[in-house]
Amino acid sequence: MGVLIAVEGVDGAGKHTLVTGLVNRWATQGYRVATLTFPRYSESVTADIAAEALHGQHGDLRSSVHAMALLFALDRRDADAELRKLLSANDAVILDRYVASNAAYSAARLGQDADGEVVDWVSTLEFERFGLPVPDHHLLLDIPTDVAIGRARSRAENDASRARDHYERDHDLQERTGNVYRDLAERGWMSPWSSLGTEPDPDLADRLIAI
Repeated sequence: MGVLIAVEGVDGAGKHTLVTGLVNRWATQGYRVATLTFPRYSESVTADIAAEALHGQHGDLRSSVHAMALLFALDRRDADAELRKLLSANDAVILDRYVASNAAYSAARLGQDADGEVVDWVSTLEFERFGLPVPDHHLLLDIPTDVAIGRARSRAENDASRARDHYERDHDLQERTGNVYRDLAERGWMSPWSSLGTEPDPDLADRLIAI
């Protein structure tokens, strides 16, 4: 059974870059590594409905924190069999976003901290009721909010298919979400956390693959 590593951070933090770096490093060392990105846009109907809501469709759906969180959670539940298959066939599986994203963004939208009720609700829903595997380790990309938002804006300007959604345009939400992420990391929510920049830390990478 492979190790499960969840890479987290606000929009534009550089998660894809970090995931790619880890995959390349471990592949050159001979490890079998797989990745999954959540939400699974264009693969999951619940993820697509959530994306459409974040771009102004589906009436007032976006205004419900719990409804949006449920859509993202159902996307992961539908991917459970695929995720477990990848874990059984690889030395490591790296997730670009996972359950902690739901916890952090939901808490930030409700003005709660990492000890708020919605964080408990998310963990109960996804890890207990849906039975999703708990990560062995979380990696938090902790960068300034302005830097992350600037990256997301530049990405949207250079790729018409990556238009920023309601969350990505909300500076205060991104700031609050970053604070919740830091709180989750400090508390060691669900598993150990490491906070780092956008470049893979060779020593940390070697420790993670050996879990």
